[in-house]
Amino acid sequence: MTLGPNDLWNSILEQARAGLPEQAFRTWISSARAVSCSGGVLHVAATSRFHAEWLEDKYGAVVREIAERVAGEPLELRITSADPPADRLSPEISVTRVVEPEHDSAPTAPGAPAMPPPPGLNARYTFDRFIVGDNNRLAHAAALAVADRPARTYNPLFLYGATGLGKTHLMQAIANRMLAAERPARICYIPAEQFVNEMVTAIYEHSTDAFRARYRSHDLLLVDDVQFLRRKEHTQEEFFHTFNVLYNAGRQIVLTSDRHPKELEGLEERLVSRFEWGLVADVGRPDYETRVAILRKKADEDRVFLAPEILDLVARCCTASVRELEGAIIKLLAFSSLTRRELDIDLAHVALAGLGDPKEPPLLNPAAIRDEVGKVWGVTGEALASGGRSRTVTEPRQVAMFLIRELLDTPLKQIGRVFGGRDHSTVIHSIRKVEKRLDTDDAFRAQVEDLRATLRKSA
Repeated sequence: MTLGPNDLWNSILEQARAGLPEQAFRTWISSARAVSCSGGVLHVAATSRFHAEWLEDKYGAVVREIAERVAGEPLELRITSADPPADRLSPEISVTRVVEPEHDSAPTAPGAPAMPPPPGLNARYTFDRFIVGDNNRLAHAAALAVADRPARTYNPLFLYGATGLGKTHLMQAIANRMLAAERPARICYIPAEQFVNEMVTAIYEHSTDAFRARYRSHDLLLVDDVQFLRRKEHTQEEFFHTFNVLYNAGRQIVLTSDRHPKELEGLEERLVSRFEWGLVADVGRPDYETRVAILRKKADEDRVFLAPEILDLVARCCTASVRELEGAIIKLLAFSSLTRRELDIDLAHVALAGLGDPKEPPLLNPAAIRDEVGKVWGVTGEALASGGRSRTVTEPRQVAMFLIRELLDTPLKQIGRVFGGRDHSTVIHSIRKVEKRLDTDDAFRAQVEDLRATLRKSA
């Protein structure tokens, strides 16, 4: 045999493409590569263990037959998976690391090697890998500005939204961009829950001075899920002073939460005030077009071919979060592997059957809740969305806002749009007013509970 491994593999690919369905070829074969060919053994590497097992099981005999025909001699085919890159490690690992600069503010010398990302940062969380849509455009632009001009634009930057929408991705993208620019900085990424646990340990071990020194020495402090600070008075006190030290020293602070600062009950007012000093930006649920773009990006990165009709199906079934979209792709591939069936639209319908009916809009949505509450109070949904301030519309409007938030976890801005474009402070006031009345008015509570039960049945 005179062909090298790459030439041999290219010839195999040409013949395999001609003899196999295009989708099967693009999904399972085209992304593999030849590693070596010696001693009568052709070594082929797939992009993952899952791909390697599927390729060997489903198409190994076909590829081996083509390889022997091209090579003109018997060949043994060995398919393995490439080692997973380090940046595929879970970003949930909570590790704090300080990157010490050589100088306080001097730039790194030209040609100096880039600093590696600290443990706890996921190198895959970059701005290039983030899909921008109407749901996150402001948050993305703000994060990019902070990465390029830390502590000079938005400080602190507070990102909020439901789980799985990309807050942590944007937060860590700031650090990764600064590291890629070879900008010497002391960087710390820590989930707020870990901050609380370390604070408890410091108190127990009488080492609070060391704890303070560690967290007040950073140039960039990234704190994830600050809602975990609620109702922890001692930790809030410590975090308040840490915030002040860093802010007054011109250091950048980035925070994430599942709710707007004003909604974080159990958080001291002075902390809420500081969280709003810079910019508060929400990360909402992606619309249909953004979901399709996310799916295409994920499929390209994983070298998996998904037909347009499959992308459409997944985008219509999975509307809650980016994490749900990525999970759907994993489920599709696993279902295809376990059932030994090609990944086509029929299989996708079966695999995603439990994720909702993409043909029908969800019965429970903000407008539907608004209209249902209006019926109970004898007013129209349009009247609740109007600017009227009489008790006949303000009371049901407040209840509708409360139920939309409780049942759908809809962002405050989106709730405001359902009611004629009211701002988030009005929505917060309405929700809190209903919550207080539920504690004191039995008849009102019974009415709201009946409504809640009715709405849940229609979901």
